Amino acid sequence: MTTPDPLLTTAQAAELLGTTERFPRRLIAERRIAFVKLGRHVRIPASAIAEFITARTVQPVTVRRTQLRRAA
Repeated sequence: MTTPDPLLTTAQAAELLGTTERFPRRLIAERRIAFVKLGRHVRIPASAIAEFITARTVQPVTVRRTQLRRAA
């Protein structure tokens, strides 16, 4: 049997993201992140936070110095 994915409150999700609690609530309202509704309580799976971060991670651009020296 697999271990269930931990469910986080919006406060816990905000702490992981380094934001205020308003940001995860907005993500939920705009349906930009997966969430679980338990009665009137809303929980975010930890894997959904990881997927959100991975999907929005931008890799740095590598520029060669020779390209910077070209004259027009």
